[in-house]
Amino acid sequence: MAEKVRILWQPNQDVIRSSNILRFVNWLDEVFGFGFEVSVDDPLRNVGNYDRLWRWSVEDLEGFWVSVWRYFGVVSHSPYTKVLEPRTMPGARWFIGSRLNYAEHVFKAARWGEEAVVYVREDGLRRSLTWDQLYREVAALADWLRSVGVNRGDRVAAYVSQVPEAVVALLATASIGAIWVGVGAELAPRAAIDRFNMLQPKVLIAVDGYPYRGKVFDKYGDIKQIVDSVKSIERVVVVPNMRDSVELSLGKPVHDWREVTGRRGVGLFFEPMEFNEPLWVLFTSGTTGIPKPVVHSHGGVLLEAYKVGLHMDYKPSDKFTWYTTPSWMMWNFTVDALLFGTTILFYDGDPTARNFEPYWEITEKEGLTILGLSAPYIHAAMKSTIEPGRQFNLKTLREIGSTAAPLSPQGFEWVYEKVKEDVWLAPISGGTDVVSAFVGGCPILPVWEGEMQCRWLGAAVNVYNEEGKPVVNEVGELVIEKPMPSMPIYFWNDPDYNWYRESYFSMFPGVWRHGDWALITDRGTVIISGRSDSTIKRKGIRIGTLDIYKVVESLPEVVGSLAVEVKNKLILFVALRPGLQLTEELKKKINDALRSQLGPYYIADYIIQVPDIPMTRNYKKLEVPIKKVLMGWPIDKAVNINAVLNPEAFYAVIEALKPYMDEIMKE
Repeated sequence: MAEKVRILWQPNQDVIRSSNILRFVNWLDEVFGFGFEVSVDDPLRNVGNYDRLWRWSVEDLEGFWVSVWRYFGVVSHSPYTKVLEPRTMPGARWFIGSRLNYAEHVFKAARWGEEAVVYVREDGLRRSLTWDQLYREVAALADWLRSVGVNRGDRVAAYVSQVPEAVVALLATASIGAIWVGVGAELAPRAAIDRFNMLQPKVLIAVDGYPYRGKVFDKYGDIKQIVDSVKSIERVVVVPNMRDSVELSLGKPVHDWREVTGRRGVGLFFEPMEFNEPLWVLFTSGTTGIPKPVVHSHGGVLLEAYKVGLHMDYKPSDKFTWYTTPSWMMWNFTVDALLFGTTILFYDGDPTARNFEPYWEITEKEGLTILGLSAPYIHAAMKSTIEPGRQFNLKTLREIGSTAAPLSPQGFEWVYEKVKEDVWLAPISGGTDVVSAFVGGCPILPVWEGEMQCRWLGAAVNVYNEEGKPVVNEVGELVIEKPMPSMPIYFWNDPDYNWYRESYFSMFPGVWRHGDWALITDRGTVIISGRSDSTIKRKGIRIGTLDIYKVVESLPEVVGSLAVEVKNKLILFVALRPGLQLTEELKKKINDALRSQLGPYYIADYIIQVPDIPMTRNYKKLEVPIKKVLMGWPIDKAVNINAVLNPEAFYAVIEALKPYMDEIMKE
């Protein structure tokens, strides 16, 4: 790398000594005599040490995953006969013949009497479930589900906000071998109906409402619409969150959550599931087509979650939250931390309210140790006047995560300047597809500005150029060369893997192409620079949209931006600070910054002001749908508007484009 990149953080001896990954490495040495090393004194030496460990984890795939199985003491009701067969993607099957249950392993980590799940609402309400209450409610709900005819393989749907009951419902569903299909109650009913109709659930668990930006969103009307449209639903369980009682009449039996989970003295039994049997179905964002219904297995999610804990460094003493919604895999990722006895917390409300204060206030009040945010949240907070480290006591906070989009170097800098100088900043990047990350943090390595620390263990991550050849220190397509246990076992209603193959394997046969534009440095760190299907190509040189956003959004006048390229023209949309108008001077200032920092090819041909930047519900900019509209696609074919977080922003962009369309589309 030509320019010298700053190291912003290095783990001290205590961090390395107490890390899960050091314990794992020591155990590998004791049991197998591998001789991997971790330096407690010199994190820079761990760059080479970690590289050796990572290479072993992807070269001896079977050996690595067996070691995870043994180290974490997986409880299997029958032994496996083969670790991996066939070794191909898609279609790989893992730990064949073993029978286990995800929910059983959650309770294996229980800390009886301690809090397991905490719920904080924007109106100040706080509720929590201890491990004992969690166990009791899961047992009662599982027993009730069985009593109303929900069997192994049946689907239980949830339309919920961040309430702790959602965790109970997931674990009860998993314990009986039924399949969980959860979406956030912020989804429009139409989007929930589309997803549920694919899966034909027997029971719907729904929240009566939730608060957001000072308003209460009542969900009774939406629940009615869902039940009327999804004919397979036989019963509805309502979680009273914003009302004291359940008064909803539908053409189907309606039950009060408290009545269903209030029974005492019910035993909890775990249905032994074959390793590769379904646990849940997650949906991709679905902004440009039907959301992909991704089916994950009990065993695959379990093993991946245990490995994630080596990187995220979860401890039983931790208290952890991530800025997410039950519609997004980061909610499931958060629930997975229960496998380490970690207390998880969910916040129902607007995290940007009161000048971005809620999450920092919660960190101080609750003593959060790990706080997961999104890059769009951090980039927006940078534009505000908040200084979390000065305004709040963040003494317990040791780790900050970030995902949803690449975090800019300026974002890294802001965290260390305005939040906490000795915090471990560990951005991750992965996907709903594997309910995990491919690259991210590692507690024994330094943090370089703007870079993710490493490729995660067991993930055979590489970067290919256009010829399909691996490259280092060069931008290319992020690929996964070998199977992972948490890859989808299939997509729902895709018996021949056609949809699955087309989604990941059409570019490089037999190799998973993820659709991210990435660079692996010679020190093993990773930089993601945007989605490869929205890459900008000028004069034969490709550039990720993130590079443009870094420059444009560093200007004080600009709150957000979105770039697309059509007909070899670069179109830049900018949302400005309240009260500002896009003048010729400001356009010149933006293009001068692009010219000086990226070069003359990257000045924008059109700069257009918009009120807000449209995002998916998991906080990704809608680059591809806007490009499709520009290319002449009808709006309803270019975007699934139900999957958009702020539809009015999308329509405003299309409106702002109209005066320029003819000119842009001219050759």
